[in-house]
Amino acid sequence: MSSTRKTDTHDREQWPTRSFLGGLSEPVRLGLLRLGTRCRYLPGEVLIREGDRSNHVVLLRSGFVKVTARRENGHESLLAIRVGGDIVGEMAAMDDGAVRSATVTACGDIAASVVRESDFQLFLNRNSEAARAVNRIVVRRLRWANQRRVEFGAYSVKVRLARVLAQLATAYGHQVPRGVVIGVDLTQPEMAALTGSAEVTIHKALAELRRDGLVTTGYRRTTVLDLERLRETARLGEADRT
Repeated sequence: MSSTRKTDTHDREQWPTRSFLGGLSEPVRLGLLRLGTRCRYLPGEVLIREGDRSNHVVLLRSGFVKVTARRENGHESLLAIRVGGDIVGEMAAMDDGAVRSATVTACGDIAASVVRESDFQLFLNRNSEAARAVNRIVVRRLRWANQRRVEFGAYSVKVRLARVLAQLATAYGHQVPRGVVIGVDLTQPEMAALTGSAEVTIHKALAELRRDGLVTTGYRRTTVLDLERLRETARLGEADRT
């Protein structure tokens, strides 16, 4: 990891509006970024490690990371993905003495700002907008986790996969002539982890979505061809689309 104490500006539109940084007003966002140390992480480098007692937060400026945790059987489970504009490590910063509950690993080159817990807490105390934004992020993530638990028993693998892809496309996708490219590289085993299913079942469900003309897949690339129809397949209502 390399770091510099730069405080350059960043085009807000490069971050999803529902991300932590993308949802802040420019003065608040720049003020928060000035607190951190600019860092770069290489592919496979660990930003935060499960079980550690560190309590800094990491503001992702570009790239994306995977959040994983060890299960009781020793296998690694993919819990979530985070992209540029997101914050990671906020739970430990807000819960004194708690150990890290997951590992955060760089997938590709990552630019980030690392903010000490004390600086982060002081900033939140002085900026209600930032405090509210953190609360919103925490609530969304808890809702996402709860939805995954409900879906495991309520929906088929095809529907669960369609829900994950539709929500990723909405939150992190970018428009191309053929549809919406999901801006996150997920392998089939990782899709299986996010949907609570076996890899062979995900392979079949993905083939069905391709056959239905809803998605195309290639090396490190998934494109949603018809987002509205994918949402219908996913049984997503209006309340699930924001």
